[in-house]
Amino acid sequence: MSRGSEFVVVANRLPVDRKVGADGIPRWRRSPGGLVSAIAPVMRNRKGTWIGWTGAPDEEIEPFEEDGMSLHPIAQSAEEVELYYEGFSNATLWPLYHDVVATPVYDRAMWDAYVRVNRRFAEAAAEVASDGAIVWVQDYQLQLVPRMLRELRPDLRIGFFLHIPFPPLELFWQLPWRRQILEGLLGADLVGFQLPGAAANFVRLCRRLLEARYVKQDVYWDDRLVRARAFPISVDVGELDELVGSPEVQERAQEIRNDLGDATVLLGVDRLDYTKGITQRLQAFGELFEDGHLKPGQAVFVQIATPSRERVEQYQLLREEIEQQVGRINGEYGELGFPVIHYMHSSYDRPELTALYLAADVMVVTPLRDGMNLVAKEYVACRKDLRGALVLSEFTGAAAELKRGAFQVNPYDIDGLKGTLLSALAAEPAEQARRMRVMRRRVIENDVDRWARTFLSELERPERSVQARPAPVSAEG
Repeated sequence: MSRGSEFVVVANRLPVDRKVGADGIPRWRRSPGGLVSAIAPVMRNRKGTWIGWTGAPDEEIEPFEEDGMSLHPIAQSAEEVELYYEGFSNATLWPLYHDVVATPVYDRAMWDAYVRVNRRFAEAAAEVASDGAIVWVQDYQLQLVPRMLRELRPDLRIGFFLHIPFPPLELFWQLPWRRQILEGLLGADLVGFQLPGAAANFVRLCRRLLEARYVKQDVYWDDRLVRARAFPISVDVGELDELVGSPEVQERAQEIRNDLGDATVLLGVDRLDYTKGITQRLQAFGELFEDGHLKPGQAVFVQIATPSRERVEQYQLLREEIEQQVGRINGEYGELGFPVIHYMHSSYDRPELTALYLAADVMVVTPLRDGMNLVAKEYVACRKDLRGALVLSEFTGAAAELKRGAFQVNPYDIDGLKGTLLSALAAEPAEQARRMRVMRRRVIENDVDRWARTFLSELERPERSVQARPAPVSAEG
């Protein structure tokens, strides 16, 4: 493919999913989610190309067009999926970056695969980008790409955004390949994080580990300026508005309410992952019945657990643990035909999720650690009626933005979680409206389109000359 793209997105996955229609013919369909919605218009306007994996191992597909976007598939062998994706990305980096909620695996074969696949993505970006193009690299699976790409194409403007937390020095120091990861990120002109604290962690690590010079959040490396900044990601408010206004979605929300009876509805929507705090919230809910604070028929918990990394043993064990926990609680406190927990290990489309948000009286978002958590923001964006309550973990990125309206909680504190759930359940309509109004203002003003525009504006901002910059602080300073 000739160099012709002024704007290139590099992500682990393509922005489309393959669906088999009723006629048995597979077709591509745009993936749900705010990231694709935010970036797709930019790609169309700038002759953009999206580089990513199709999701199927051992598959070689030529570049193609879909939904007005040029898509450039990257092949991965079954072994690379196991070592690079399930291995280094999700058995090493994921737990390390989430406060070591689980023990990271440090394996040299996994690291070698991570390097190899990152290089393949970098070479593809170097091939398709036009002279002086903007390249935006996404997330923890591709942290080596910025440096590799800069070595291949120093003319490019390179941005990187990390969607998950970035750990403090004490945790990152464990990583045997800590220097290579930092140097990989320093290949970018702009490194974006969800929160200011994560950007500060990055600068601190550059100073301590690499002895890099810096001024505030600007790091000087290889005679270049690398900016570290916070850009809290958000949701597609316009899309959610349309769904909320749909008669089909409203009818479905009423159906859900009718099916659940007169009970107050608590809702959890998560990927099945050990960072999401599902077992803690269900334990707290079950103990409310045990303590007599709730009675069967008074409240019901709907927990959606979207399948995730099902070939990984740790996730298989987590699924078994949660299913046993749900069965035990329902066995003790449910009634025939009326369980107190409705647990679904399944994926749901956007209209169904929106209907669930509208049906829920209390949204329970209690991860042990999360870079942002868009479910919390989606719930708020959907509640135009100013009803409902949000119980939100203090350890989410969203907590900083929604602190004035959410019922915040430490999910490790089961007694505290029980008390917070009761407070949310008892909130009067006037209090719900006051809290929801504050949160909605924040989410609507800072939607995903603004996130993308802000990041790209900062990436494209012209730099001052070296002479005009303040003297950088030494590593010891």
